[in-house]
Amino acid sequence: MKKLETMVARKFLVPILVIITGFIVSCSNDDSWSEDDSNIISQPDAKKGLYILNEGNYQQNNSSLSYFDYDTADFFNNYFTKINPNQGGLGDTGNDLKIYKDKMYAVINGSNYVEIMEAETAKHIGKITIPNCRYITFNGDYAYVSSYASSTPNGQGYVAKVDLTNGTIVNEVTVGRNPEEMTIVNNKLYVANSGGYYSPNYDTTVSVIDMNSFTKINDIEVGKNLHRIRKDKNNHIWVTSRGDYANLKPFVAVIDPSTDQVINKLNLAVSDFTFYKDKLYFYGSEYSSGKTINNYGIINIDTQKVISSELIKEGSKSEIMSPYGIIADPENGSFYIGDAMDFVSNGKIYHFSKNGDLQWWKSTGVSPGHFALVSK
Repeated sequence: MKKLETMVARKFLVPILVIITGFIVSCSNDDSWSEDDSNIISQPDAKKGLYILNEGNYQQNNSSLSYFDYDTADFFNNYFTKINPNQGGLGDTGNDLKIYKDKMYAVINGSNYVEIMEAETAKHIGKITIPNCRYITFNGDYAYVSSYASSTPNGQGYVAKVDLTNGTIVNEVTVGRNPEEMTIVNNKLYVANSGGYYSPNYDTTVSVIDMNSFTKINDIEVGKNLHRIRKDKNNHIWVTSRGDYANLKPFVAVIDPSTDQVINKLNLAVSDFTFYKDKLYFYGSEYSSGKTINNYGIINIDTQKVISSELIKEGSKSEIMSPYGIIADPENGSFYIGDAMDFVSNGKIYHFSKNGDLQWWKSTGVSPGHFALVSK
């Protein structure tokens, strides 16, 4: 089952008033923090642990958090519930997980809110209600959350701007249909639009928002059914197209933010990716003739060419049924891959060395797809 196919059955939700539940925010004086596409707290200290957001099954209210403790090597499932026994669980269909400053944010799509926790403990702080929320990113004292919800005739979604000092939504801007991931470069917010609810008439654009005026200033034509969008160390923007699951094949494109033009396209399936120094680690799941074909590889971000199809060793490839999320350790190049298995039962997480050797694996909740590394 493809994730997007599961999502198509959902009804559009009418935008509602923002509700702040028990929201407490402690401000930081450290202005050096900025958007972090790799979900890592950018501190030189040793890592404390790895959080895994398990999406769960739609309308089953079984999203969950797993946690690996680096000091003790203990692995915990249902971690949010253990830490917050009175919160009634994490919610329905977790879709993104990010750490920013001293807090962790889980976007819970089916429950229509962003769950806010202490990054070190996963202790509940509050919720921000945003209908059909999808992904989150940060800049300064603000968070930006993409939403599928629409009040326009053409079904465009929007991005909400959230003031992190008090948890209120201060602005919204309409973008393309079914907006997904976002990234920030040169004081511009780039939004990948999928149009997944409108198959086969997918959206094909990346919307560009000026951060000062918070208005859309451009739509970059890229390709159908866009999803991932992240910047590399050169500030080039990588965006993935899922194609149409039939005749139109997936690809990954590179955008130069100085011109807002597509400067390269690689004709290969890239479902998710992560950066390590001058490399891009990726896996791709391509659907063809009723079968799913998984591939793994490494791209040099300077040359923008594939340099290896051996991200993981051959013997490990058959162990992973449905790769579903990836994150690299910026210190040593080792990486983690989630396995959603059949998208119904509990999944697994695999840890690989930089050379692609399997180090260990653990059972998780259902559909482990989003990760965040936290420092001490």
